Amino acid sequence: MTDSADVRAPTHRFVETNGLRFHCVTAGEGPLVMLLHGFPEFWYSWRHQIPALAAAGFMVVAPDLRGYNDSDKPAGIEAYRMSAIVEDVAGLCRAFGREQAVVVGHDWGGAVAYAFAMANPDMTRALAVLNCPHPADFSQALMGGKNLEQMKKSWYMFFFQFPEIPEQVLAADNFRLLKAFAYSQARRGTFSAKDLKAYTEAFSKPGALTGGINWYRAMLKRPLPPARLFPPISAPTLVIWGERDHFLGKELTRGMKRHFTGRFRVRYLPGVSHWVQQEVPGRVNALLLNFLKGLEKGKM
Repeated sequence: MTDSADVRAPTHRFVETNGLRFHCVTAGEGPLVMLLHGFPEFWYSWRHQIPALAAAGFMVVAPDLRGYNDSDKPAGIEAYRMSAIVEDVAGLCRAFGREQAVVVGHDWGGAVAYAFAMANPDMTRALAVLNCPHPADFSQALMGGKNLEQMKKSWYMFFFQFPEIPEQVLAADNFRLLKAFAYSQARRGTFSAKDLKAYTEAFSKPGALTGGINWYRAMLKRPLPPARLFPPISAPTLVIWGERDHFLGKELTRGMKRHFTGRFRVRYLPGVSHWVQQEVPGRVNALLLNFLKGLEKGKM
């Protein structure tokens, strides 16, 4: 292992897999930790976790997922089906010479992490998900008509189904509405002017906004199967949940344990918004590192 001054310095590289070219930020040496971002974000949402995990002895890879920032943005809604995105993650693991990874995901990245663990149990060393419910529970809440409060919170997902209009609305006035919609609920100081500038630049790239929104279009184009058809997740799993999430209700975490056969734990963070790893990076880093150390000791 190199010294901390080396491993803390992230490097940028492009990797080709699954027929696409992905921009990845990497740091560190050791067991692979794959960091998967959500919407409307890109690798930058993990800027506080990359150096901490690298310094602790892990090889960290934070890709721009398909459709985002500097990664390829395939045309068409069908290109953003979950199975294709899961294969992207598997291909990235192999591109970095690994057959197994700890997969960490936030928001949409959490949905990919769940799907990856179900599709590739042998490749999933462990799973950590931040503010994203299990897909079976979210599907039931959103489409089952039993959680009206969550349906109200998810109104934008239905708005995103319109062609072109969502892009025009969110991009207007230098992405003013996108930034207000996404980040206004975070604690003051979570996002600096520099951070918002980075997000604006990422979504100003040709096709980036449509690429991100197409994830939602693909989700509702192919409804999720009934809960009983989801395979259980055997990997040790940690869920971190900011309780002041204005997009996803805490009730979505109730009963989650039934979806897991491996070790499972939820850690709630009161007063913390949806943007948990950026709002309280120190607390999230400590939870992740304790979880990862517990894996090596055979406990959580």
